[in-house]
Amino acid sequence: MTLILASQSPRRRELLSLVAETFTCQTSQADESLPAGTPPDQAVEMLSLRKALAVRDQLPDPEDHVVIGSDTVVAVDGRILGKPRDQADCLGMLQTLSGREHVVHTGVALAWGERNRVFRETARVTFWPLTREEMAWYAGTPEPYDKAGAYGVQGLGALLVREIQGDYYTVMGLPVSRLWRELAAFAPGKLPLRGNLA
Repeated sequence: MTLILASQSPRRRELLSLVAETFTCQTSQADESLPAGTPPDQAVEMLSLRKALAVRDQLPDPEDHVVIGSDTVVAVDGRILGKPRDQADCLGMLQTLSGREHVVHTGVALAWGERNRVFRETARVTFWPLTREEMAWYAGTPEPYDKAGAYGVQGLGALLVREIQGDYYTVMGLPVSRLWRELAAFAPGKLPLRGNLA
């Protein structure tokens, strides 16, 4: 049985390689729009399932594959912070995150034939109070502009983070230890998982 990641994200590919010995990647063309007012924790579950099902529905033999869809959002006071549109937007997000806690939700969906399973992990991240110079420096790098919430915890954004409560890999975009266990339970003995997890 083949494992398919419904993403071309280099970060998620790297993380999934910790979980599985072999897998393929396929871009999902799922609609990522959300009804107004969708809570962030529900948003990641909805979007991850849409991504997984969009790829599953393109497969000629969906019973021979398990598809993984995933979505991550950064939220403050229940408001989702997307990817910054430009430097001004980036600076505004960094100002919002400065010196306070925010949450990162990562949803994961598994699809195998007509079966699916959706779960979510949440981490709490606290930023150091940031000076204008620090924010201007980081916004002047290319890193924040393809990242939800305008920072990448696995890159230079690590310098902004004071504390993480929860799974670090959830903040990166794929909760690997939970996913390892969920895949083993979802398709027992059928997937090329690390450690031959039964």
